[in-house]
Amino acid sequence: GLVEVPMGTTLREIVFDIGGGIKGGKRFKAIQSGGPSGGVIPEEYLDTPIGYENLQKLGAIMGSGGLIVMDEDDCMVDISKFYLQFAVDESCGKCSPCRIGGKQLLDMLDRISKGTGKIEEMESIKRICFAIQKASLCGLGQNTPNPVLSTIKYFEEEYIEHIKDKKCRSGSCKGLITYTIDPEKCIGCGLCAIKCPVNCISGEKQKPYKIDQSKCIKCNSCFEVCKFGAVIRK
Repeated sequence: GLVEVPMGTTLREIVFDIGGGIKGGKRFKAIQSGGPSGGVIPEEYLDTPIGYENLQKLGAIMGSGGLIVMDEDDCMVDISKFYLQFAVDESCGKCSPCRIGGKQLLDMLDRISKGTGKIEEMESIKRICFAIQKASLCGLGQNTPNPVLSTIKYFEEEYIEHIKDKKCRSGSCKGLITYTIDPEKCIGCGLCAIKCPVNCISGEKQKPYKIDQSKCIKCNSCFEVCKFGAVIRK
């Protein structure tokens, strides 16, 4: 939606009083402010009055005035990677901190989202972010690390979880999701197999079906179509 509010209005007022809160009764997680060059603001700062300096102190920017509200289904690693990809695509390539550093950050975030990242890379990410901020020639490059740094600042435990536990709590990172079928709940209707685009689900009618993990592309079709809660995503 589009609303116009005066400076000094709190984030809480915008999200809950004006915006109506989170759909489906889900828990508020963070606000992303400032577009691809902005940062995330967690729940503890919801009572922050809107203002250029206030947002900057929290690691975000005003930008065009857009706010994206995120809930428990949003992964901070995935969000960070999404905005970083935009910055990398838009980089003119003139200065090496932005051109090379942005690509290095994206590669490391990609590995983390797939469960192949290493804990030592967390320090490398912070170091490269600092170098990009200080040495890039333009505002795009200087602000490229904002989404990465703010998500690490407020949600570093999610990064650690991806690396150490190979787990994405929101189920957003496909590389860390596994789909299985509960034989106790599966009635063998075959609807999941019909909807599977790569034919990785097999079985006999009225008997539990199985998913071939080597072929599964984790498209989520089976999970969405099952009416009996037999498909487990974790």
